[in-house]
Amino acid sequence: MTIGNLMRLLSDGDVHSGEALGQALGVSRAAVWKQLKKLDAMGVELVAVKGRGYRLAQPLEPLDGKRVVSELPAEARHLLTRLFVEDQLPSSNEYLRARFDQGAGHGEVCLVELQTAGRGRRGRVWSTPWGQSLMLSLGWRFEAGVASLEGLSLAVGVVVAQVLERHGVAPKLKWPNDVLLSDKNGELGKLAGILIEVTGDAAGPCEAVIGMGMNLFLPQSLRETIDQPVAALFDEVPALSRNQLAAEVIAELLAMLAGFEERGFGVWRDEWNARHAYKGLNVRVIQGARESEAVAGDVNDSGNLWVSENGQTRRLSGGEISVRRRL
Repeated sequence: MTIGNLMRLLSDGDVHSGEALGQALGVSRAAVWKQLKKLDAMGVELVAVKGRGYRLAQPLEPLDGKRVVSELPAEARHLLTRLFVEDQLPSSNEYLRARFDQGAGHGEVCLVELQTAGRGRRGRVWSTPWGQSLMLSLGWRFEAGVASLEGLSLAVGVVVAQVLERHGVAPKLKWPNDVLLSDKNGELGKLAGILIEVTGDAAGPCEAVIGMGMNLFLPQSLRETIDQPVAALFDEVPALSRNQLAAEVIAELLAMLAGFEERGFGVWRDEWNARHAYKGLNVRVIQGARESEAVAGDVNDSGNLWVSENGQTRRLSGGEISVRRRL
């Protein structure tokens, strides 16, 4: 029995007895109980109904590879080489990097229900309960070298924002790779993060793995353990299909990547600036142990952020730089 098999049985939100779960999974009630305790420890909220059994506090829609592919437009199906849907991985980015090592990877997408060692930018841990986020990685091979990828993470942010806007959501973008969403009180919280890892030549062929993690549902118990404001998509659009969302994001990412090497970030610049969360606001610029105060400006054609410090303007490039709102 795997956690995934148990979660799929519980995903309808109905009450299931321990005996019925055990019979369906071919294990004892005691084994089912142990797995339910694991789910609770992983942040999956369960409700015990006295005398009847257990149900999920939040019904979920398991990922379905066939359904995702069926909802892709023809162009996206042509660009997609292979789709992997995994119950659990240390990291979907690592999974696709290994695929590149095997001579594959280009045009491949990995969706995963649970990451046990997922990472955000600057080594931060990205963790959400089983099946309650959208975690994906996409592999793409570029011929023009690393320099041709300037602004790629920002273009990914625009694509994700545009998909969400179709569903009545109004996200903002935080330089260089976060998607933010306002709560009922107007406070911006992190909805999604983007992590791009590149290997290869500076001026020749290189391989990029584009990772994105988006919070769909976050139980309060987990929110309280996170040291920054966070947001969850299903707080705004609870009826949105998880598989439909996956298909839409994959389709738009593939379309963007197919032309990015030729067109560059410049064609996405205005779209990014239009969603800039901190434009004209006071921010803290963090570079390692160094921290300064500035006013955020626009991004340029290379995806660099202009800021003004003490009346002087300068450009911030990627790397280990973080920009945060100064309150």
